[in-house]
Amino acid sequence: MAGDDAQPDPERAIELLWGAHEPDRPGLSLGRIVAAAIDVADAEGLGALSMRKVAERFGTTTMSLYRYVPGKAELVELMRDAVYGEAPLAPADGLDWRAGLERWAWRAWEIHQRHPWLVYSAGSRRLPGPNIMAGYDHALDVASRTGLAPAQVIAVVNLVGGFVESVARQAGETAELQRRTGISHERWWSERESLFERLDAYPALRRLWESGGMDEPLDPFEFGLQRTLDGVEALVGSRGSEVMRDGIGGAECAMCGKPVDGGVRGRPRDYCSRACQQRAYRRRQSTRS
Repeated sequence: MAGDDAQPDPERAIELLWGAHEPDRPGLSLGRIVAAAIDVADAEGLGALSMRKVAERFGTTTMSLYRYVPGKAELVELMRDAVYGEAPLAPADGLDWRAGLERWAWRAWEIHQRHPWLVYSAGSRRLPGPNIMAGYDHALDVASRTGLAPAQVIAVVNLVGGFVESVARQAGETAELQRRTGISHERWWSERESLFERLDAYPALRRLWESGGMDEPLDPFEFGLQRTLDGVEALVGSRGSEVMRDGIGGAECAMCGKPVDGGVRGRPRDYCSRACQQRAYRRRQSTRS
């Protein structure tokens, strides 16, 4: 499913997103129009969304919608912000940076699963509304607990958010193909025997296949998210090593904030005790449940 390349009038979209709404009229309001548009996109995809289809939901004309929103491009901006406001995150008090970013990523993934069209509405010039900015600010606050430099904090949040969007795009493409063809992803691949018969010539692939490496695939989101966060943790750890080598001072426990001395062979430690390490693990598990 292709996204919609039409760009909104930026100033008009900002007015609509940040509260300069037109007065409600009987039977119609900007909020109801946005909700109806989300329903259309959820059911038929973003490519099928049109002002006419939204108007049909109210039994009115397309022209009547233009009193509230100039066109589809501005409407999509409002839809994006609205879905991010469906389940605002609770404060991350007491969470370390990893548990907080993990919870933020899972929430974004769940939103994309409920609204597969969302990934096709993304772009470098999409305008954020208050709900999107609240989530972004939440993630920046959590990532700041790494102690990384400001530019690195922003890069970490963009890295994790980009990972979520990448996996969501792959899942969305699979779901859209299944919706259009009526054939599941698993069934389609299971019927490609003529291809599989030609793969014996690739020894590494054959070895992994025969050893069961493809029998139970790992969950791509869970696996990828943890490896992404592992990379951030390595960056945080390397910074801790540099601080200790430079004699600036010791690191702090990611759970309780107490000073942490160097680990075995000078390796940096994130926690002051085994108890804090176990508390952090239990907290990460509880945020996913």
